[in-house]
Amino acid sequence: MNEKRILVTDDDKQTRDLVATFLGYKGYTVLQACDAIEALEKIESGDIDLVVTDVMMPKVNGLEFIKRVKAVRPEIVAIVYSAFGSNAMTENLLKAGAFFYLEKPFDLEELDSIVQRGFEHHALQSRSYRGVPAVRNRARINMIGESPKMLALFELIEKVADSDTTVLIQGESGTGKELVAQSIHELSSRRNRNFVPVNCGAIPDELLESELFGHVKGSFTGAVANRIGRFEMADKGTLFLDEIGDMKTSLQVKLLRVLQNRELEPVGAARSRKIDTRIIAATNQNLEKLVEDKVFREDLFYRLSVIPIVIPPLRERKEDIPLLIDSFIGKFNRENKRDVKGFDTEAMEALCAFDWPGNIRELENLVERMVIVKGSGTVTLRDLPEKYRGKCARPRLEPVPLPIDGICLSSAVEEFENRLILQALEKTGGNKKEAATLLNLKRTTFIEKLKKKKMFMPELAYAS
Repeated sequence: MNEKRILVTDDDKQTRDLVATFLGYKGYTVLQACDAIEALEKIESGDIDLVVTDVMMPKVNGLEFIKRVKAVRPEIVAIVYSAFGSNAMTENLLKAGAFFYLEKPFDLEELDSIVQRGFEHHALQSRSYRGVPAVRNRARINMIGESPKMLALFELIEKVADSDTTVLIQGESGTGKELVAQSIHELSSRRNRNFVPVNCGAIPDELLESELFGHVKGSFTGAVANRIGRFEMADKGTLFLDEIGDMKTSLQVKLLRVLQNRELEPVGAARSRKIDTRIIAATNQNLEKLVEDKVFREDLFYRLSVIPIVIPPLRERKEDIPLLIDSFIGKFNRENKRDVKGFDTEAMEALCAFDWPGNIRELENLVERMVIVKGSGTVTLRDLPEKYRGKCARPRLEPVPLPIDGICLSSAVEEFENRLILQALEKTGGNKKEAATLLNLKRTTFIEKLKKKKMFMPELAYAS
């Protein structure tokens, strides 16, 4: 009997028995629970690796069940099914930590395939969790990753969430800086208040001050009414200042004043207002270098970076790439009504070998493209755009028609070599050194080939 242990949870005994019997036949050790309460008791008392569960259950529904499972045993893989699915419910289940969602009725062989992938995922999670402190509120961190660097990041997010200290998130473009900021907000005591994002690099300088601090009627041309700014929108909540390195110096002074005094002054106002807003800033630039270049204020930099968080680029956490791809495939299959099963071994190896300058955003865009173009089945190495094939790419050979009575291989090879030499000489105007370079040969080797082939023909007389 296989040592991999599965818990099947469903209040419908007929469905539960069918799924459990099938998985037992496949060689797994299978336990059953009639509701989430019984399932949680079995999880706490036993060694469960994977859960297969219905969503619509009494007492505790499937969504809440997944959240509780992930809170106590985050490494357990959860596969969820339901006959009453919706895009919103599926999204919430996956955010809570579900590995895969199946619509009823489903094919049992398809379930077996997903279970196998789930155990591969479990093995990766178990290696990552070994020796790494558990993240208690993992289900509320809306990020994917089981690599040691990401687990350390999740732990840091959890530690800083409950304070009101200013956080500076640094990382390359596409690494998920806003997701980190949202996770900090969701784990904080401010989670029931607004999370307000502002991209400082996307708003023109002349409008950013009013956008952040608000303005009073008549303070400038076009100010026909009072308007509150993003700081006030985020009062008692969190303000996320993305691309903070693009903020002009005059606004940096005003931001520094807000951080120091916890009060702001709208454009054109005669008095300031008290605010209670937590600030999280982010940048893909090197702020220390900007400080050295006198482009960014040193005092503001130290105010913002009380707690610095650095997000690792994707090339430093490549073990997370298969997890990200699985998640993106599920997402884009649902959104585009496609049925792509995954990437084959060669394609996955090529993607894991790629350096991903655009990080997760680039990977997500590629998976979306592959899901839409492929439509169904498995994405192969040949399906990938050439830039992603890298060292795994193989030259595509055109078929050569063979005559019925066969062909002399040595003569065919000789003829092909002769044609390449002729083309190289013609392309270089008869310059033997340059022709040899084109063919990746030493000049002396190339000349010897010419002598042996006796290729001093009239049309090559210029190749002297």
